[in-house]
Amino acid sequence: MAQSNIDEKTIEELKQIMARYPQPRSALMPMLHLVQSVDGVVSQRGIEVIAELVGITEAQVQGVSTFYTQYLKHPGGKHHIGVCSTSLCAVMGGDALYDRISKRLGVDEGTTEDGMFTLERVECNAACDFAPVIMVNWEFMDNMTPEKADKLLDDLEAGRPVKPTRGATITSWRDNERLLAGFYDGKADEGVSAGEASLAGVEIARENNWSAPKGEAK
Repeated sequence: MAQSNIDEKTIEELKQIMARYPQPRSALMPMLHLVQSVDGVVSQRGIEVIAELVGITEAQVQGVSTFYTQYLKHPGGKHHIGVCSTSLCAVMGGDALYDRISKRLGVDEGTTEDGMFTLERVECNAACDFAPVIMVNWEFMDNMTPEKADKLLDDLEAGRPVKPTRGATITSWRDNERLLAGFYDGKADEGVSAGEASLAGVEIARENNWSAPKGEAK
């Protein structure tokens, strides 16, 4: 069995997650994210601990972890690079972005040998107005080009600060996994929350003094 970093502190935090839900099994997905933040993957030890705490079988835990693509079967890198491959991003240059990054990193849907990056094709990131889109640790990098992608990788490799188009400064994939587990990082108000393209309709409505029709009183 691969070595695990899950210790008593992790187990106590898993219990904290469970305590937020009326049914222990409802905590399964954020518990898996916490395991990934500690072990860098859904480890066998993590599966065993979650199964025991929740009161279900290891097979049931593994069934959830293998169904959702955000849970990794192999250790992830420091940074997760997700290139949107849905139609609009692909047409706008997403496929070219993926090919450029894949060749540079020497991986295709996997983790680099030095453990710095995990590259993945991802389905729609709900950011079609900013296509093509790359996500770094699930933070948006909008309107990307191959040249921008090269600079992004350069900065991440060098440890230089990287700010996404929308969201908080990039830290690491494991930090983000801890956030997805429900442990607040204090960065909710950092960075831009919405881009100009997303706000265009709102601005036009304001300029024309438009408003939504009022619903009937119930």
